[in-house]
Amino acid sequence: MPRFNKLIIYYFSGTGNSKNVALWFSKVATERGIITLIVNIAEVDRLHIETPPPDALIMFVSPIHGFNYPPVMMHFILRFPKGFNKVVLMNTRAGMLIGKWVTPGLSGLAFYFASLVLKFKHYSIVGMMPVDLPSNWISLHPGLNERTVKFLHEKNKVRVTAFAGKILAGKRCYKALKEIVQDLAISPISLLYYFVGRFVISKTFYASADCNNCDLCVKNCPVRGIIKVNNRPFWTYRCESCMKCMSYCPQKAIETAHAPFAIFVVLYNLVLMVLFYKYFGLLFFTIENVIVKFVVETVIFIVSLAVWYRLMHFLLRFHWFERLVVYTSLTKYTWWGRRYKALKDN
Repeated sequence: MPRFNKLIIYYFSGTGNSKNVALWFSKVATERGIITLIVNIAEVDRLHIETPPPDALIMFVSPIHGFNYPPVMMHFILRFPKGFNKVVLMNTRAGMLIGKWVTPGLSGLAFYFASLVLKFKHYSIVGMMPVDLPSNWISLHPGLNERTVKFLHEKNKVRVTAFAGKILAGKRCYKALKEIVQDLAISPISLLYYFVGRFVISKTFYASADCNNCDLCVKNCPVRGIIKVNNRPFWTYRCESCMKCMSYCPQKAIETAHAPFAIFVVLYNLVLMVLFYKYFGLLFFTIENVIVKFVVETVIFIVSLAVWYRLMHFLLRFHWFERLVVYTSLTKYTWWGRRYKALKDN
């Protein structure tokens, strides 16, 4: 007899890694006669979450963005109703491959943030496991080749299946705790990503002239982070950088504007900040305050980036500018910009 009568898996996924983990885990549960429900949190009301039945095992799985769960999953866990269920936490991280050695990603605050919140809600954490599946962040690094993708897919399917077997047999398994030192060491970056980094990355996406206005990116964005401005896709600050738009665009028209962003950073630091401190420095920082300085600079940076992005979006209507941006985008080139979709089991 199974130790659990029901399993509910809540997942968030852009290009399919976390969805695969949810499917692998649920398959083991189904084979053991456990009723399983898989919930894509992008498709439900995240403000009014139904209380799970008391006899259900609960699982949360999501990618790692900036060494934490992405805000959409963080906020979902914060709003999750109180209960006394047992909970499993999993995540998918940026796996790489050197020979046959899988280079692990880092979970950062993900497990510890979620565990703390859920403990306050009276839940019991019975398992924590990171899964190093292929990274899809081609905005930041070259895309992975087919061999690497296949190897990581097959290896991690075995690992997740074994982990699911232990949990569903009533055992506890905290594989994530083996990495607690490096996770806590990297945790300050988690905070920087939440307050700054995610907004920065969202304003690097654009649609080239190859865009045929099919609007799939707008319709399929899991957080409604893309709108149409001047008949062209426009990325708002709601974007989670899940890479679904870029990876699933049938025209491969979505790119990362590497050069325009680099120019913005230079102008921001050498012009805007110099002028700001020249004319307003004494007003804000007569008494030195690191926190005030960080908050003010962050607000200025985010607002300035929004203005810069709007300007770039306007200029993209001119062919010469659009071509200049395209050919200075690393994602344009095959050796860098391999789009990624999680493999499906046959």
